[in-house]
Amino acid sequence: MKIKSSTVKLLWKGWNKWSIAIKIMPLIVLIAVMKYFSHSFGFEVMELNALFTSLVAGTIFLIGFLISGVLSDYKESEKIPSEISACIKTLFDDAYTIYKIKNIDAAYQFIEFQKTYLCSLLDWFYKKERTKSILNQISMMNEFFIEFDKEGVQAGYIIKMKNDQNNLRKMILRIDTIRDTNFIGSAYAIVEVMGFLLGIGLLVMKIEPFYASLFFTLIVTFLISYMIFLIKDLDNPFDYSENGENGTEISLKPIHALDFELESFLKTNLTACPDVSGN
Repeated sequence: MKIKSSTVKLLWKGWNKWSIAIKIMPLIVLIAVMKYFSHSFGFEVMELNALFTSLVAGTIFLIGFLISGVLSDYKESEKIPSEISACIKTLFDDAYTIYKIKNIDAAYQFIEFQKTYLCSLLDWFYKKERTKSILNQISMMNEFFIEFDKEGVQAGYIIKMKNDQNNLRKMILRIDTIRDTNFIGSAYAIVEVMGFLLGIGLLVMKIEPFYASLFFTLIVTFLISYMIFLIKDLDNPFDYSENGENGTEISLKPIHALDFELESFLKTNLTACPDVSGN
């Protein structure tokens, strides 16, 4: 079983690494067939010139411009799941501390609320839950803070938890903005148009021998297509509803790990709601 599991993991890792290349293979095969027919039927009517090489250089420059823009957002996005996990874990620890010190029902209910919220958050990442619902649940934390204040919990605890609540709301809004905003749509359009024109130019360009022409046509088409697909994937690193947690999507491992940790903790330490009335 261990060998089978390791094999599956290895295959999955290989798919994540080469998924974009595999996706564009049908296009590369189509270009190869079209190039062959273009050569066979005499449609290669254009000679290689400096203007065409300038067009290639311009396309590569635009691709570099786009990828530098999306990479900055991607690097920022990589931190968000860990920060969300840290915020929720801190809220959980504070609530558990209050529960052990004060033994109040509101603290126990807040602990259970965070577990429920974490499940809703994972659903939200897969677009099974609306952003408005997630934000409303964050606002619902205020009801617990009010109860803590009534029970005489130190103001320092409540202020600290309010700060974590605010940071959590900021990160949810940040993810929502990244998911719904494309990086300069007009720049994508011009790169796609230039990539298409380059493909047409390579199909009708005459380079001797033919095999050299075919090689350069396929390698340039592959590189430009691959980079366009890569940029589009990087532009929305939270698109789990379409791609799942693979490829270039940001890993939700910290949140899954926290979900498992909270579930195990609740089963071990808080198996039943306490009787705070003393009966």
